[in-house]
Amino acid sequence: LCGDLKMQVPFPFSVLCFQVIKCKAAVLWEANKPFSIEEVEVAPPKQHEVRIKIVATGICRSDDHVVTGAVVMPFPIILGHEAAGVVESVGQGVTSVKPGDKVIPLFMPQCGECRNCLNTKGNMCIKTDFGASGGFMTDGTTRFTCKGKAIHHFIGTSTFTEYTVVHESAVTKIDSAAPLEKVCLIGCGFSTGYGAALQTAKVKPGSTCAVFGLGGVGLSVVMGCKAAGASRIIAVDINSDKFAKAKELGATDCINPKDYNKPIQEVLVEMTGGGVDYSFEVIGRTDTMIAALASCDYNYGVSVIVGVPPAAQNITFDPMLLFTGRNWKGSVFGGWKSKDSVPKLVADYMKKTFVLDPLITHTLPLTKINEGFDLLRKGK
Repeated sequence: LCGDLKMQVPFPFSVLCFQVIKCKAAVLWEANKPFSIEEVEVAPPKQHEVRIKIVATGICRSDDHVVTGAVVMPFPIILGHEAAGVVESVGQGVTSVKPGDKVIPLFMPQCGECRNCLNTKGNMCIKTDFGASGGFMTDGTTRFTCKGKAIHHFIGTSTFTEYTVVHESAVTKIDSAAPLEKVCLIGCGFSTGYGAALQTAKVKPGSTCAVFGLGGVGLSVVMGCKAAGASRIIAVDINSDKFAKAKELGATDCINPKDYNKPIQEVLVEMTGGGVDYSFEVIGRTDTMIAALASCDYNYGVSVIVGVPPAAQNITFDPMLLFTGRNWKGSVFGGWKSKDSVPKLVADYMKKTFVLDPLITHTLPLTKINEGFDLLRKGK
């Protein structure tokens, strides 16, 4: 309430104090350049929008794809999509959250009304900005300005900033006791990998799995395969430094393609006597997508693409790989319906159903975000 208003009016009313917030943000002005820490203006939330104070945000390879141009987005832009924070203010009509609530922004919204939200098999809400390269809120405008210029949003979240604005369909309330610096990973990396195994592939007990790529998402796939009861989990990466962590989280075997003079899919087929039951590509490269497909059983194997595919690249493959019965699937946000599932995943974390600490390697202030991306690119 703005001030102490004493007025005679014929109906109940309230006056909300919506002001522009000035704060720090990591702005990417153009591709293949470092992030620039700038003072930005964050406009108040409009109807059905929520302004959030970001407490913690993860660095994801998908953000780096925009930096390198592998994913095409408009510039200038504020990236970031894996975060947790506290609601600062809400726009007219918002009912699901209120100021003070702990929340996780959702790059995959859940409007609850579109055909994908209403279908039990779908989770890719039509209100998502994922893959649309829009960079705006649903009304076609932005809530960020810097040095007099409009700054684009990133997949409806933009979390590399002290404050952000999202649509109500792209935020969900979580347990007030949850540690935001941990559960921010449920906003993307953990949920994406864990769900790819449990929701998309539906890994069965006693099965054999291969996981290509051991970043945060790949390690989360390993955790999902273990939770599903897989008897053998083969972790694949060209960085052997990642093998100890993979084994800690459930991998039974770790192999480096550089150690072999034959295609890695042939190695996996030989290791398993015909191929794995489930394979997961968690890198975002077309060559490893084909390798992952070819590494699973030719008749009943299931291969899941989890890594974000590079822009303007196509895959050419032998159709016999699919004709014999293999299933090739994609998985966005682990197949979870976001607003419904994220609070439940946070609750599971609070019950120690799974761990998140091993996925966190460094904690840095926003001003050192470029150092964080350097660590990501070096595989550290």
